[in-house]
Amino acid sequence: MQALKFGEQVSLVFTTVLNEMRLGLVEEEKEGEREVTDRDYWEKRAGKTTLAMTDELFQTLKSWDSELALRYYKFKIGLTKNGQPNNFVVFRPKKQWLRLEPRLERSDEVDAKLEEAGLDIMDYHSRSGRYRIKLNAGDIKKHQGLLHELLQMAYEKARD
Repeated sequence: MQALKFGEQVSLVFTTVLNEMRLGLVEEEKEGEREVTDRDYWEKRAGKTTLAMTDELFQTLKSWDSELALRYYKFKIGLTKNGQPNNFVVFRPKKQWLRLEPRLERSDEVDAKLEEAGLDIMDYHSRSGRYRIKLNAGDIKKHQGLLHELLQMAYEKARD
């Protein structure tokens, strides 16, 4: 913090030195989150419909970066690039819907776009830095532009 004096007026200038510091394991590094499974496990757990939704969103990502691949874990479906985890977005298929979790800094702009679109925003998980968006059948086609934009933002942020 700095105090600057202009004539009789005093102004305070604040500078962020350290934002949030994450200690210990982040959510996706907890025990069990890294336990690798396969597609059959997820077909039995969530069903083919929500896996097809995951595949549809993944094809968008794959069009930007052909080295991306899905990796199936016990509690999520993540991404790898050249065999290394690159989870700028994770998928959590359920029986009736898909939870999409792009890693983005929370912003009023993104919040407003999601609210205006009428998407079911479950919450923002500040510890992992992810929006949690519930997608039902038809939401991908209906909100294709916005979902594409969110995925692109998360992808670009991960490249920085």
